[in-house]
Amino acid sequence: MTMYDIKITAIRKADYKDLQALYENPIEHTCDVHEGQTWVSHNGQMPDGMCDSAWESMRPFVEALARGEGNFYDGWMKNPHSAMISCNDGFRPVSFLLERV
Repeated sequence: MTMYDIKITAIRKADYKDLQALYENPIEHTCDVHEGQTWVSHNGQMPDGMCDSAWESMRPFVEALARGEGNFYDGWMKNPHSAMISCNDGFRPVSFLLERV
């Protein structure tokens, strides 16, 4: 089976300070991801340095794209060999662009 590499790019990182103030316990270390940061997944595997939590949000899409699948949700993306996935951090979510390369 042909497997494709998948480029993962952090496109946008939000920071909801109002929600943090209302609901989050103070923490010393938050997300290390910065906008423009990239990784490459080989054979649908988690790239080194990728956040575990973010990976769990995007893993099914990365694996499908790596297998040559795409066109998620019947034409959701302009490029059928891509997906825009956000991590599951409700206080500072990061949007990632996944692209078959």
